Amino acid sequence: MSLRPTKAAPIASVSDSSSDTTEPDEDRQPLQVQTDQAQAQPSISQRALSQTLTSTANLANLLPTGTLLAFQLLIPMFTNNGSCDAATRPMTLILLLLFALSCFMASFTDSVKASNGQVYYGMATPKGLFVFDYPDAAGLPDLSKYKLRFMDFVHALLSVLVFGAVAFRDKNVLGCFYPMPAHETQEVLDIVPIGIGLLCSLLFVVFPTTRHGIGYPLSSGKS
Repeated sequence: MSLRPTKAAPIASVSDSSSDTTEPDEDRQPLQVQTDQAQAQPSISQRALSQTLTSTANLANLLPTGTLLAFQLLIPMFTNNGSCDAATRPMTLILLLLFALSCFMASFTDSVKASNGQVYYGMATPKGLFVFDYPDAAGLPDLSKYKLRFMDFVHALLSVLVFGAVAFRDKNVLGCFYPMPAHETQEVLDIVPIGIGLLCSLLFVVFPTTRHGIGYPLSSGKS
C-alpha cells in the first residue's frame, strides 16, 4: 500500500501569496486617500475664479432694486429666452437702454425723512433736493445740503457700467446679440464685463455714495 504525498505545502503557498497581494493594497490605500483629498481641494486659480464670479454677482446690490427686478422679469420675454429675431433684437436693445437710463437717473434721487417719520423722495438739483410728493417744505430738514454734486455724476456713470456688466453676463442677452460668437469675441465677453464690474465695485468702495434714492435701501440714520 503506497502513501501519496499531501498537498499541504501548496495551500500554505496560496495563503502566503494571498497575504502578499493584500499588503500592497493596504499600502496603496493611504496614497489613494491623499490623491482624493488633493483632487477635492480647489486650486488657487479655481478659488480666484469663484471669488471673481461671486463679486460680480454681488454687483447687483449696487443697482436700483426696481430696475434689476424689471430686467430679470422682462429680458427673458423680450429675447424669447435668448433666441432673438429681427423684431425682438432692436426691442431688446431699446429696453436695455431704458434700464441704463433708469440706473443713471436713480443716482440723482435721494430720500428725506419728515418730522412725522414719513420718508419722501426727490431729485437732487444744484440748489437742493426737489421733493416729489410733499406739498410744502414744513417739517422737512434743510434741503440745501442735498444739492447736486460732482460725485453724483461719477456714481451715475458707474451705475450704468455696472448694469452693462450685469446685462452682458446674462445668457439671454448674450444669446440675443451674440448667438454664435467667434473665439476672440467670446474671450472679450468673458473678461470685459468681469473687469468692468470689479473696477466699478472698487470705485464704489473708495467713493461711497451717501444718497438713498428710489430703488435703494434707506439707512437707519437717514434724517
